[in-house]
Amino acid sequence: MGKVSVIIYITLAVLLLLLISKSPQNPTHHHHRHRHRRLKLRSNFTFNPPALNHQEHHVAFDPLVAEIERKREDREWEKKYFEEHDIQWRNRPGQPAHDDAMPAESQPEWEDFMDAEDYLNDEDKFNVTNRLLLLFPKVDVSPMDGYVTEPELTRWNLEQSQKEVLHRSQREFEVHDKNKDGFVSFSEYEPPSWVKNSGNDSFGYDIGWWKEDHFNASDADGDGRLNITEFNDFLHPADTRNPRLLDWLCQEEVRERDTDKDGKVSFKEFFHGLFDLVRNYDEEDHHHSSEHGSNDSQEAPAKKLFAQLDKDGDGFLSAAELLHIIGKLHPSEHYYANQQAEYIIQQADTDKDGRLTLSEMIENPYVFYSAIFNDDEDDFEYHDEFR
Repeated sequence: MGKVSVIIYITLAVLLLLLISKSPQNPTHHHHRHRHRRLKLRSNFTFNPPALNHQEHHVAFDPLVAEIERKREDREWEKKYFEEHDIQWRNRPGQPAHDDAMPAESQPEWEDFMDAEDYLNDEDKFNVTNRLLLLFPKVDVSPMDGYVTEPELTRWNLEQSQKEVLHRSQREFEVHDKNKDGFVSFSEYEPPSWVKNSGNDSFGYDIGWWKEDHFNASDADGDGRLNITEFNDFLHPADTRNPRLLDWLCQEEVRERDTDKDGKVSFKEFFHGLFDLVRNYDEEDHHHSSEHGSNDSQEAPAKKLFAQLDKDGDGFLSAAELLHIIGKLHPSEHYYANQQAEYIIQQADTDKDGRLTLSEMIENPYVFYSAIFNDDEDDFEYHDEFR
């Protein structure tokens, strides 16, 4: 009976707030509050090498906005993909340089979505307050008690980011699945152009990242092919649950940090690289922003952590010993989803009780839409943490 009461109470509250937001007594205040905040679509699209220890995360809070951004990004990706393969076609042996590889009509009309921002900034079509009224009960689910907590918001953010990641993986999967059998073999996989053009001295991005051992480690069932789940792990190993791929990721860290090429990571190699990543992860995770200080002041905590990781006490770190901190060296989507949840609650939690009510969300709508918000006014503090 209690649960039914809560649902009825929330439903009534939503209806009441909806009526208030549409009341003729309120439009002046509503428009004054939002008039200078123009929403601007952005994209995660890139053909450049991904940062292995840092990812760009600005997934839209609103699934409707996310879908619009996906369509925009798909058009940009398709346009760039055609351009790159057009160049490759023209430059193949025996092909005249002046020959056109693709007829003009094959180029995508990616301008089709240029009017999306006009849609988002038309309050009659896309009203931010009404969107939050709709989304609140979808976020407030465990328990459904009229409050959005950090775990609930993290779960929501993670769901949105996972959809984005899988969407991009599926797009790549369709390109590389040459025979359209629903799998990608290593012979079918074509590394990105930046891999082909990089040298073996390109730290963190060299062609070793895409060699066959990476592919085989991603092949969880060992059938020599990658299904969409395995392919998604192949492209995003930081989020995998595949122990073979995690082991490969640790081995890559050893290979990249092992400057003297003895197959292990010494304290010096650990201190000048890996320790900074672990420290930055821990400081962000505990909301610290203190100065790091001198090398001498940081050497003691570095030695302490090194000793904890060095299980066999041989004075070196192996790939297996790095497994304990691999999540800090390569943060997962969950980590970034939690970061964004912490930021949102910090900005919108008016009464500082560590959770959000529907009223608090409505009073701070652009905290949730900051990923697509473009502000030209000087009197509004704009936060850009998640671009």
